Amino acid sequence: MEPVEQREISAPRVGRFKVYIQGDLKHRNFVILTVHDLGCNHSMWINFLQNPCMEAITQRAAFIHVDIPGQEDEAADLPADYTFPSMQSLGEDLVCILDQLDVKEVIGLGEGAGANVITRFAMAQPERVSGLCIIHCTGSTATVMESLKDQVINWKLEQIGMNPTAEAYLVLHRFGAIDKAENKEQLAKVIEAFQDSLRSKINPRNLKRFVQSFMKRTNIAESVGKIRCPVLMITGTLAYLYKPFMSLHKKMQATLPKKNVEILEVLDVANVLEEKPEKFAESFLYFLQGQGFGCGVPMPRVQRSASIEGGVLPVGRMRSQSMEEADQPRGIYSMSPPKYGGSSPPKMETMPPISSSPPKS
Repeated sequence: MEPVEQREISAPRVGRFKVYIQGDLKHRNFVILTVHDLGCNHSMWINFLQNPCMEAITQRAAFIHVDIPGQEDEAADLPADYTFPSMQSLGEDLVCILDQLDVKEVIGLGEGAGANVITRFAMAQPERVSGLCIIHCTGSTATVMESLKDQVINWKLEQIGMNPTAEAYLVLHRFGAIDKAENKEQLAKVIEAFQDSLRSKINPRNLKRFVQSFMKRTNIAESVGKIRCPVLMITGTLAYLYKPFMSLHKKMQATLPKKNVEILEVLDVANVLEEKPEKFAESFLYFLQGQGFGCGVPMPRVQRSASIEGGVLPVGRMRSQSMEEADQPRGIYSMSPPKYGGSSPPKMETMPPISSSPPKS
């Protein structure tokens, strides 16, 4: 793994961001700015990027991983007089990181609460974001049920520290309907590691303040017209916030140019990064190349069929490219499911049509 450089960046409302730079910001093809979910920090992205399926991207991209204040491993309590920033302030202050690191523009990447933050950044600074990939993002305010859970969870985090109630909520938030998951055994190991991190590394009182900020989030769905870059939206159908995510997707489709919004839904999965990392990597790679960033990146060999394979909607076709072909910017496949539950293949935006008839024997 590449060495990671830690820096502190000052910002007017946040105070200070701790950021972790992975790769050479000056000489890589492009820069990706990441923001993590509740109960996590930058290490979730660093660990994920070690997956072999991400190698084609990590060899060409530099990363700036952002820790939300107080969420780093074994963090001290935030000062009592510290005003924890709102989701909007977090998003707007991200521009200070780019300015102080002398980075002109980035591709935004966020999961859950982090996806909400990075989307706000894309709306506040549209000229600084050249692409946006958001996983399990919600654009609405918290529901009544979320708010009620929040009151109980935050009280317990403050009075007791990390506890079964808070753990159960955070697991549900990140991993959705576990009992319906396609690979329960694999997911159980991931959840166990997540719970261990919550108990031993994450400061519960600081986490409480991040959860509170997320629960008090304002609606961003009505402001998505401010986004100027292409957007890739990713979710599992078992995700906890699946319905709010789909509502945000519907709003983006209605507001933004059609070619600028792509979606990947993975069936019977709650957390795409943990359960289907290769599908995320494949989709993200197509997205990057579609925007002209994946120059020289060989496209993965993807089996295209007229049916849904392994519970995942296919997003490409079997292909072999020369490096010259790979250097040409291309459109990407629309990854939306068939409207009526049929078995037709996904629509393509710019690639020529391919027959889905079976090969002759």
